[in-house]
This record gives sequence, C-alpha cells and structure tokens, in this order.
Amino acid sequence: MKPVPKLAALAMGAVLVLTGCGMTTDGVAGADGEPGAVTTQDYQPSEVVKPKNGKKLKIGASFPVLDQFLQNVENAIKARGKEAGVEVSTDSAQEKAEVQLSQIENMISSGVDALIVLPQDTATTAPITQRAKEAGIPLVYVNRRPQQLPTGVPYVGSDSLIAGRMEMEALAKLTDYKGNVAILQGDATQEAAQLRTQGCKEIVAEHPEMKVVSEQTGLWMRDKGLAITENWLQSGQQIDIICSNNDEMALGAIQAFTNAGKLDQVHIGGVDATPDALGAMSAGKLDITVFQDAKGQGKAGVDTAIRLVNGEEVPGVINVPYQLVTPENMAEFQNR
Repeated sequence: MKPVPKLAALAMGAVLVLTGCGMTTDGVAGADGEPGAVTTQDYQPSEVVKPKNGKKLKIGASFPVLDQFLQNVENAIKARGKEAGVEVSTDSAQEKAEVQLSQIENMISSGVDALIVLPQDTATTAPITQRAKEAGIPLVYVNRRPQQLPTGVPYVGSDSLIAGRMEMEALAKLTDYKGNVAILQGDATQEAAQLRTQGCKEIVAEHPEMKVVSEQTGLWMRDKGLAITENWLQSGQQIDIICSNNDEMALGAIQAFTNAGKLDQVHIGGVDATPDALGAMSAGKLDITVFQDAKGQGKAGVDTAIRLVNGEEVPGVINVPYQLVTPENMAEFQNR
C-alpha cells in the first residue's frame, strides 16, 4: 500500500508558487464528520513539478464529460504530465456517476500512482474518496469541489460563488441595475451550478428594480440552453438579462434570441471564456463572460498530485482565480 501524504497548513517548496494564504471552514469534513479548517492559497503559474528521484509515475484523470471547457482542462493535464515525464491516462464518464466510479476503480486496478478527479456529482464523492484511501493512492479533486471536502484530500479549482456574482454584477451594470433576469443553471447536483446561481441571485437581491423571473436547469449544454430560452420567449415573459452558469448554455440562449430577431433586446452572460464564447463576444452577441483558467486548473492538478506522491505537504484548497471578460479586454484571453 502506498502511503497517502499528509496535508498541511503551509505549502513547502518553491516549485508550485502559491500566494494568498487563508483559513476557511467551508465544506471540509474532519475526522469527526464536522467541518474543519483548511488552508486556501492562490495558484500562480510556475515551473513544472517532477517526480522525486526520476521515478516513473502514472496518473489517472477522471472527467464527468468532455465539453469544450473540460476538454481544455484535459489538454492541460496531458501537457503538464508530458512536461513532468509522467504517464497520464484520462477517461470520461459521460455524465454518469456510477460509470465514473467504475472507471476510477479500473484506474486503481491498473496501478496508477495518483488520481485526479473532476466529479460528476459533487454531493456523492464519498465512494471515490474511500476507494482511493483504501488503495493508498493520493487523490486530488479538480474543477468541481465536493460538498464535503475530505480531510487529507486537496481541491484545485475556482470559487464559483465569485463567478456568479462577478457575472451578474457586470450584466446588471449594463441595464443600470434594472430589469428581469432569467438564470440558465448547470447540473443542479454540482457545486459550480449551485454557487454560480447563488451568486447571480445575491446580486439581483441587492437591487430593488431587478428580479429573477425564470430559472431552469440546462445541464451545461448548448442545445438545452437553446430549447429553454425558446420556451421562455414563447411564453411572452419579458427577459432583459440571461445569467447563464456557463458559456455553452449562453450560446444556446444567443441562438434563441437571434432566431426570434430579439438579440438586441437582451444582455447575455456566461462563464468559462471558451473560444466559441469569445467569438460570440467579438461578433457583438455575448456581453459578458468570466474566465475560468482551464490550463491553470490542469497544471495545478498535476503538480499537486506529483507533490503528494513525492511526500510533500500541500494546502487543502488551491484557488485558481476567476477574471471578468468584456469586449474591452477580451483580446487578453484569446490564447489562454
């Protein structure tokens, strides 16, 4: 059995550069099942982390699905693994939690040295954590934070509440803080959808002349964003702003309003700053998006996994900050 390195309050070593240390107690399960403190530090680009003593490592990376954004995370994980001289294998669960667990079990059986998991269902990650701990294999959760982050298992990703608030604040400013808001929500079982929606609603609640009039789950998919928005338009409900949990659903909403000849009557925002979203912004169709650093998450995930195998100490949460993207600054994000 491989030993699982212990997490600590401070990161050791200068290879993975982390700043902005702070203690939080959100969603961390201690030994008694109660929330405990965890160190959160911001990630900054750095030199690649390599296995100690030239050891040959295998890392298994499990994805819920490979949409445009998560494909970028996968590409970054593979590229970082290649830089580090590490063998990386990836799998997609096609949005089925039971398939993901089976794939992870297969990875463990194949002899991986570490696991990187982007969970399909952030509320039911306990079996994944249990399998990894039983096998003595270091585990890193990336992009989608478990509702209860286990002690001894780090999370690499971004604070989705901030993304929702950032997106909605920018959209609200465009309408002088007035109007009806419709929310396109991702998969409601997932932390990112829950927190981005919460962030959107928090901003709306701060302004008396704004209200949420519609909210529906589009499961992160462009075609579902299109179908939902078409139904909203057909209902006759006045909608001034679409606050979408991601760019794919936002692009579907754009198509629906374009088909109806009403795109000039609405402001639409998303999250991820995908190439398609930036193309829509360049064409004057998407007003706002929020950059989620796919490359940063992928790199930090691999670096953290290798450091755990090396026996190094890592923070409990490695935060990869979001950034607001507008037509004025979008050029900065074209190749990121």
